Amino acid sequence: MFATYRGLASVPRLPSLLSWSLAGRLHMPATPIALTFLVAGWTGSYAIAGAVMAALTVGAAIAGPVRGRMADRGRASRVLLVAGSCYALGLTLLALLPAWAWPASPVVALLTGLCMPPVPQIARSTWPRITSGTVRQTLYTVEVTLQEVLWVAGPLLAAGTVALVNARAATVLSAAIALAGSVGFATSIRRAGLDLPAERAEAGSEAGSEAGSDPGGRSALLARRGMLAILGVSLTLVAALAAVDLVIVAWSRNVGQPALAGVLGAVWAVGSLLGGAISSTFTRPPRLSLRLFGTCLGISVAIPVLPPVLDSSSPWLIGAALFVGGAAIAPTLAAATAKVGELAPAARRGEAFGWLSTATTTGVAASSPVTGVMLDNYGPAAGVAAAAAAAATAMLLSLRVPRTAARRLPRERF
Repeated sequence: MFATYRGLASVPRLPSLLSWSLAGRLHMPATPIALTFLVAGWTGSYAIAGAVMAALTVGAAIAGPVRGRMADRGRASRVLLVAGSCYALGLTLLALLPAWAWPASPVVALLTGLCMPPVPQIARSTWPRITSGTVRQTLYTVEVTLQEVLWVAGPLLAAGTVALVNARAATVLSAAIALAGSVGFATSIRRAGLDLPAERAEAGSEAGSEAGSDPGGRSALLARRGMLAILGVSLTLVAALAAVDLVIVAWSRNVGQPALAGVLGAVWAVGSLLGGAISSTFTRPPRLSLRLFGTCLGISVAIPVLPPVLDSSSPWLIGAALFVGGAAIAPTLAAATAKVGELAPAARRGEAFGWLSTATTTGVAASSPVTGVMLDNYGPAAGVAAAAAAAATAMLLSLRVPRTAARRLPRERF
């Protein structure tokens, strides 16, 4: 059962790279909660708070492929340091805005999103350079599973800071975490000798064997078979998850216990973490459509336990629904992420994962205002129903993604 974990442990420099790549993402689950409390406190509207988050994520979506392409062609550490510094500055400016100046917040959020540190795409384009076979598939799953720890720690940290201090402090804390994580990951990449992109000749050879011929990397990346479909899957899947996050925040604020947002988010992430830990031991290629069906079903479980379906909701009941429903999340995200790496040429994986980042942030941007309107007008249960519909759309789109042959993966290490 743990053979693939032993393979991971033998990969040089992997613990440092993986740890810092995760630290560089800790701000991601914390920032939406901090900003939602900040803007909702200014305006009293979740729709406006969702619009500010949408502006932030639109900026990140625009910048994703550009940052990935820069990392494919130059020093990854330089991209991380410059982007991380500018992003932290933008979040700090948002936190320092006076309440009466809230109309400026979407503009500041958009500019901040344009500077989002490209930690996920650089990390995920690095893994194929140091692993292969079953070890690589396991690494993608372990990465997504450990990322769920961030979705436990990040919401708890942000909601706890809001409860103990205020939303401004929580936003500044997110800025500091983003900067520290970017600096740490940049240093780790440099020490591992992975700062510069792989040689074009080596990359072209790997692309030919793993993702099809792409001489010089000049063909249209998005035109490759299945690429648009998998990006659509990622967009709608993350839109569903972002909607549930916003529902959790709104319900907790409505009952006057903002710290519950962090607790419920942590419970949801723990369920996902356990599901990922189990799925990471599988050696057969994952069935993406089946995992998406499980995610859709898991999200739907929360609808009957939320207002207005259930007038007086218990946090224990909601937590139980989130824990059970979260079990499919990490396995599904891991399968979608690995599929992007499989479909992209090796020389352009940074750009491909940049497009993945664009897809996921676009999903958040589309989801936040829609969910905010549903919350303002129909209540939390309607917000979760919209999330389930988005997950069902992702499942339908996955039928257009080419399937890997149903065979056991080779057990090469690196």
